[in-house]
Amino acid sequence: MRAITVTVKGSPPVVVSTGTRIGDLLPTVNSDGHPVLGAIANNMVVPLFMPLMTDATLTPLTIQDPHGWNIYRTSLCFLLAKTAHTLYPDLECRVRNSVGAGLYCTVQWPDRSPAAIEAHIKRLKAAMQETIRRDLPITPTTVSYEAATHLFRESGQTDKLHLLAHRNPPVVCLAQCGSFFELSQEPLVPRTGLLELFDLIPHNSGFVLNVPTSARPRELPPLPPHEYLFTVYHEHIEWGKIVGITTVGELNQAVVEKRVDDFVHTIEALHDKKLARIADAIVQRTPPVRLVLVAGPSSAGKTTFSKRLITHLRVNGYHPTLISTDNYFVGDARNPRDAAGNLDYEHIESMDLPRLNSDLLRLMAGEEVYLRAFDFKTKEGYDQPTATRLPENSIIVMEGIHSLNPQLTADVPQEQKFLIYINTLTQLGVDSSTRISTTDTRIIRRMVRDHHFRNRSAIETLRMWPSIARGEKRWIYPYQHLADAVFNSALDYELAVLKPLAAPLLNQIKPWDEAYIEARRLSGFLHNFSPLAPDIVPGDSILREYIGGSQLTY
Repeated sequence: MRAITVTVKGSPPVVVSTGTRIGDLLPTVNSDGHPVLGAIANNMVVPLFMPLMTDATLTPLTIQDPHGWNIYRTSLCFLLAKTAHTLYPDLECRVRNSVGAGLYCTVQWPDRSPAAIEAHIKRLKAAMQETIRRDLPITPTTVSYEAATHLFRESGQTDKLHLLAHRNPPVVCLAQCGSFFELSQEPLVPRTGLLELFDLIPHNSGFVLNVPTSARPRELPPLPPHEYLFTVYHEHIEWGKIVGITTVGELNQAVVEKRVDDFVHTIEALHDKKLARIADAIVQRTPPVRLVLVAGPSSAGKTTFSKRLITHLRVNGYHPTLISTDNYFVGDARNPRDAAGNLDYEHIESMDLPRLNSDLLRLMAGEEVYLRAFDFKTKEGYDQPTATRLPENSIIVMEGIHSLNPQLTADVPQEQKFLIYINTLTQLGVDSSTRISTTDTRIIRRMVRDHHFRNRSAIETLRMWPSIARGEKRWIYPYQHLADAVFNSALDYELAVLKPLAAPLLNQIKPWDEAYIEARRLSGFLHNFSPLAPDIVPGDSILREYIGGSQLTY
């Protein structure tokens, strides 16, 4: 063994032997009394069991840190998977989608009566609490590929077998607790005793795994009042049953066997069917709708959705006009700034609200209007050279992140507006216990688009994402429940297409850059997918907004 130098944040360097575990060099709790769950070592999020082989700088992570919070929630998913597999080895327990800080989960209960489901959930919770009380170790281990496939075959974890079938590494990293094994996708806590605070809340035929937030780590938050989201979840779960592919391993198998075409066409057809239903709902509203407002977080596909919606409205006899709120930016000189003094482009007052409302009302009154445009290079707005007048039987479609905020179109009568919210909730899972984050999908979409169309590197996209996320939390999510309709823009095949485009961009980010943590995580996530050529994507697909080659005009 040789000596290495390790510096723990806030402490002087120490010399230790190679192979020393990170957890042996860190305090067990921080100054606030919160347990240390993992660490950042040389700009990588790592488990406490990890042995150090080189000089390192360490930062302890607790639930108060975003990375530590993710370790906590991921570890609870591991504990849930272990418990469900022990109690119900023949039933699939699936982690589906986020609900606030928690996660919506389903189990294929044979008896789906409310009383039976509630009893099963109570049993799951009690067993998880008992494992926490016993404070069992959760240890990373490495086994041969053959041994891993044998373990998962013997335990009936076919979703893991499907995933490994197209990865074929010489060795496989696993997480072990007792006799239960999982694929090691992300760092976990070292012991179950660190997972004291959680709850399982029954909801419909499933339950929500509720966890504390990083801001208030000692209490469980109430579930957000977004019942409509569960409708979207269940709708997309049913889509998964229709297409017959619900995990990344199954998708990879379809790619390799060259039978993915039907899957792609079915997914796109489901999108088109949903668009047609929304268009019908707009047409059937009384009094007549004059303004359709489309909102959603960054890279949800608002622009392409709006263009395709216009086509469906034309089929219904309308003459739509598309307006982007991006054309009404006030410019840097008037743009609000955040607490740090940086320009806050997510702020609603970055929009010229008086001018926007005036233009809308004049258009709806039948007047000829010179609409605004915005030059993103000069950061200045100007009047479009050609005036716009709405034709007979017209309708305005306007998209932008603030479109559901009543303040944006405060002067337009509410009964004349139809509000649509776009999200990206895939039913596809990496495996049964590892969900695909909607945020990850949107980051990868945006990264590819920024590179191809905005001359922006992946590192720039990742650096600006925290600001985007803060803006979404403040300006978008509080208003999503106001929507008259919700459209799910997720395409269950898209990450296979995005992988060969995004992976080289992520690989350019070096270990010394702060964004390396996210880049490494996303690279590992994309590693699960077999690549799919972009020529399989239809010309009017929402995905074309990010990869190029759209038959629509932007």
